Amino acid sequence: MNHQGIHRAKLWQIGGFALNNTATNLYLFFMNFISYYLVGFVGVGVVAASTIVMNMRIWDGVTDPFIGYVVDKTDSKFGKNRPFMLIGNIILAIFSFLIVHMTHKAPERSRLTVFVLLYMIYIIGYTFQCVVTKSAQTCLTNDPKQRPMFTIFDGIYNTILFAAVPVLVFQKLIPKYGEFNTDFFHEFWMITASISAVFTIIAIFAISSKDRTEFFGLGTPEKIRLRDYWEVLSKNRAIQMLVVSASTDKLALTTQTNAVVVIMVYAIVCGNTAAGGQVAAYTAIPTALMLFFGVGYIARYLGQRKAMLFGTIGGLVTCVLSIIAFYVLDPTTLSLPGEGFKGWNVFTIVFLVLFLLMKGFTGVSGNIVIPMTADCADYEVYRSGKYVPGLMGTLFSFVDKLISSLGATIVGLSCAAIGFKEVLPTVDTTSSGALKAVAMFCMYGLLIIGLVCNLIAMKFYPLTKEKMESIQDEIAEIKKRTEAEQA
Repeated sequence: MNHQGIHRAKLWQIGGFALNNTATNLYLFFMNFISYYLVGFVGVGVVAASTIVMNMRIWDGVTDPFIGYVVDKTDSKFGKNRPFMLIGNIILAIFSFLIVHMTHKAPERSRLTVFVLLYMIYIIGYTFQCVVTKSAQTCLTNDPKQRPMFTIFDGIYNTILFAAVPVLVFQKLIPKYGEFNTDFFHEFWMITASISAVFTIIAIFAISSKDRTEFFGLGTPEKIRLRDYWEVLSKNRAIQMLVVSASTDKLALTTQTNAVVVIMVYAIVCGNTAAGGQVAAYTAIPTALMLFFGVGYIARYLGQRKAMLFGTIGGLVTCVLSIIAFYVLDPTTLSLPGEGFKGWNVFTIVFLVLFLLMKGFTGVSGNIVIPMTADCADYEVYRSGKYVPGLMGTLFSFVDKLISSLGATIVGLSCAAIGFKEVLPTVDTTSSGALKAVAMFCMYGLLIIGLVCNLIAMKFYPLTKEKMESIQDEIAEIKKRTEAEQA
């Protein structure tokens, strides 16, 4: 069937724009270590540090609807989305620098205040750039078969990122500096800021020819009022279900990649600090191949909803089996090729296989969310005639951040519950049954809960592949009628 009103992007444009998300994920990974800075240099306790990080994530969520409203009202000569990408990345670079270079130089009594103020501005920059990743999806392409291609590029980039950064931190920076000191944070910031800036420039160039009014909604400027948002939130079932699904996943994945959890699992439970970087590196390519299949075939030909279900069910099975492996087998035998390699053994092989399968499945369910957000925005154009991609992106982020903000708090409270009230577990901490239980809960338990929420949400998610094709046809007809009326 030939569907009218479909506009497509070149493959390089999709791949280039996907780097915008990678640019912000670099800072997200950098800030995963901020609890160590708070404890070591600002002088707060473990629970207080975790609570501060949680509150900052809540502030991040609170700013989202306001910035989304500004995005929806913007249509400048430089486009709707590009100004936010550029300004956001500049703010991220400046204020992340000030956070880790200037906070500890302030008078001791005012360090916490300085940190909070700098972090609040940093978060505004983060939201500026993040919202575009979702809002610009609608103008990049509206082809249901092409839209999932963003997920393939984004998933590959994130797979490389989450493989490379642990290697950088655990095999280069920590051995080089011996601790989380100012030199550690300085070099980590230099690498993060420079690579993020390059990725942002590429993404701006990639979206430039598509960041124009004719590719937005009905192709004409629209007046959006704040009161329109309530109708969208209350009646758009698709975005409601997507928020439930993705926010619970994000809470789990944010907790899973928390620096404290990585240290508890690999350095303490497994007794192999280097594995924190090695595991991601060894499983990166197989994980990317699974993403190619899950998105490249299932999402493109069967629809994004089915791709979400594919990733969810696979993730549930592998998480449960992984927990069993940690208790039935001996995790202290984990050994990977490299320095100190002791040869292959049953636990290492089982763990690696389950880990790459888990990452592959959850990579599909986690990364497919971004183009699904664009589907929700198109659904709203079809449902009410309102083009509000900024609202869609920031509503999603608002709830997502409120829930995922609990990640650092969950880790901190869990550690405090087993005796780590003043200091966090480190590579020198002795393993125990209680610590192992906390590590397993943070690594796999929360993810299992999130994946169950996925199954429930997708049961009520209305946007199948066939539904999206009919929506694009209807939007094309609306555009034709609007153009005829204006002629």
